[in-house]
Amino acid sequence: MLKGFKDFLMRGNVIDLAVAVVIGAAFGAIVTAFTANIINPLVALLGGNNVEGLAVKLGDSDKTVMDFGALITAGINFVIVAAVVYFIFVLPMNKIKERRERGVEPGPSEPTDVELLKEIRDLLAAQNGQQPTSGTDVRNPKV
Repeated sequence: MLKGFKDFLMRGNVIDLAVAVVIGAAFGAIVTAFTANIINPLVALLGGNNVEGLAVKLGDSDKTVMDFGALITAGINFVIVAAVVYFIFVLPMNKIKERRERGVEPGPSEPTDVELLKEIRDLLAAQNGQQPTSGTDVRNPKV
């Protein structure tokens, strides 16, 4: 049971899905900051001017503050979360996958066209009751 769970976790799909969820959540914070601090004040302006840091107050109401600092902060948070996820989850999993692939021995090589043709020739000769001629040149057979 534990081996099956370990195999499930070590599949690339599960890790990729977990990374996608974390990155999606971090990107969601950027979108939320953008709408709450850029779009919402523009909308509130339609229905007042104070500058605090990277924020701009467009009207008399506190709802008209465009907070560029919050958007930049959300962007920085996204980059930090993405870097942590990459270096803590993705990079080690790629190293583990690479080590596993190095340990796998290659299977037997496929026969060449010439080897297959020789085998077919020998089988046809055996069916006709003739002795296989493994040393005969296929292009110039001795008749």
